[in-house]
Amino acid sequence: MASTILKRVTSSAMKSRLESLLTGASRRSYASVAAGTDIVNAAPGVCLQKARSWDEGVSSNFSTTPLKDIFTGKKVVVFGLPGAYTGVCSQQHVPSYKKNIDKFKAKGIDSVICVAVNDPYTMNAWADKLQAKDAIEFYGDFDGSFHKSLELEKDLSAALLGPRSERWSAYVVDGKVKALNVEEAPSDFKVSGAEVILEQI
Repeated sequence: MASTILKRVTSSAMKSRLESLLTGASRRSYASVAAGTDIVNAAPGVCLQKARSWDEGVSSNFSTTPLKDIFTGKKVVVFGLPGAYTGVCSQQHVPSYKKNIDKFKAKGIDSVICVAVNDPYTMNAWADKLQAKDAIEFYGDFDGSFHKSLELEKDLSAALLGPRSERWSAYVVDGKVKALNVEEAPSDFKVSGAEVILEQI
């Protein structure tokens, strides 16, 4: 009898948990950020960490950069990716922006920014390896708070990466999102590349 009750409770709990997950998924929007969102207000108090060497971090007293300093009063193209040194990020995503940097400048873009859930030292070494620092500004979102605030976080534990971000891109003018592209899966590279967002500017 006790085992029958336990079986019923377990079955009921599992059913309840499944329903909760399903209804939660249907209620949640894909991301809280969208066209028209003020990206600075959407992530209050959040700062990013400009890519740098360890010595530069020490000499700057481990300074961080408020979002308003990155976006306010500027035309910015920003793209986020799951992580430094990973396949699609290194072979396709960053290179697409690097090779199109002159086209972005011709359209009046003040800066092209790459952000990932990594520390700024890893981002710095990766940017050096890709020879992309002259074209693109790299920032770390070391604790994922930027992506969490925008609901662009992604659990990639299955790939041994842990909490990371979606693969995405946005065109932002004076802090306001004018265009946003989010891949269906972080391994996809269909809508977040430079060629797509160039057409949206």
